[in-house]
Amino acid sequence: MSDDTAHTYEEAGAPHPARVPLGGSGLSVRPVGLGLMGMSQLYGAADPDTSVATIRAAVDLGVDFFDTSDYYGASSAAPGSPVAGFGHNEELLGRALKGLRDRAVVATKFSARPTPEGRSFFDGRPEYVRTACEASLRRLGTDRIDLYYYHRLDPAVPVEDTVGAMAELVAEGKVRAIGLSEVTPEILRRANAVHPVSALQSEYSLWERGVEAAVLPECRRLGVTLVPYSPLGRGMLAGGFRRGTAFDREDFRSTLPKFQGANFEHNMRLVDALREFAAGRGHTPGQVALAWLLAQPHDIAPIPGAKRMAHVRENSAATSVPLSADDVARLSTLFDPARVRGGRYGALNTAVRDADEK
Repeated sequence: MSDDTAHTYEEAGAPHPARVPLGGSGLSVRPVGLGLMGMSQLYGAADPDTSVATIRAAVDLGVDFFDTSDYYGASSAAPGSPVAGFGHNEELLGRALKGLRDRAVVATKFSARPTPEGRSFFDGRPEYVRTACEASLRRLGTDRIDLYYYHRLDPAVPVEDTVGAMAELVAEGKVRAIGLSEVTPEILRRANAVHPVSALQSEYSLWERGVEAAVLPECRRLGVTLVPYSPLGRGMLAGGFRRGTAFDREDFRSTLPKFQGANFEHNMRLVDALREFAAGRGHTPGQVALAWLLAQPHDIAPIPGAKRMAHVRENSAATSVPLSADDVARLSTLFDPARVRGGRYGALNTAVRDADEK
């Protein structure tokens, strides 16, 4: 056993973490999960064998919530970028969980599909829901998906029809709970009227707070758990970047406004303040950023991405970071949306941006 796998969740600094329920599904997870997208696309090269080892070591650590998608591996940040292939990320997870499946809550997604021209579209047709699910089950090497997300809405198909097809999969035992991603409160209500929605996945972090005005209150009203992706601001809030950092064209961040020019330099000053705050308490900025999310008054299960076990261990230890109400308020003020520069997506990301705004 390697040094990475020899550690336990307790040694990571979280001796008895509370479990977070996934809506009313009966499923629950440790407070900090693991997002796997970066192991297949968008953030530079990743080695499959290292990724599998990281996932297996994360299970040994006590991490039990793993987030993937059939699409992860099918897209690239820019023309000419290396593409792992549709379904690559699910295959990685399936390979990693051989012999460990009962120790993991597996979440995957459907609807995003690549075209031969390198673009994408969203397919919510009921017949495709079933086809996509069965393909994911094969790639994952399992007989059930614990949490199945509708990744992005298909504007041509009423959400009731798509969720109705997902509900059939639940009735058949192929799916245990359903989720949505990046939807409005109205869509969430309509979907929940067809079948209980257990989780909503949306971007949420100290520096991206768009869900707070309407989406998060609706989640509370309906009993839907929020699963924040990019809870570390695509790595920015982890404090690993320095002024003048240049992102390769294969790196998705090279297209995002928050990481560009003057916006990046301005936002770095906010991160510097976060780094100082964290150092004064003996923690890393990423741990404090995750602890801020966990301190919000709602069931929240963030899924920070990580390619290496050291980062998984660091993120897991965020559950032991104590923040007072004054600390939470201070951090909220530091990263007030009016102080953060740059939108979520740029001109090159119009398909994702438009889907998220529907």
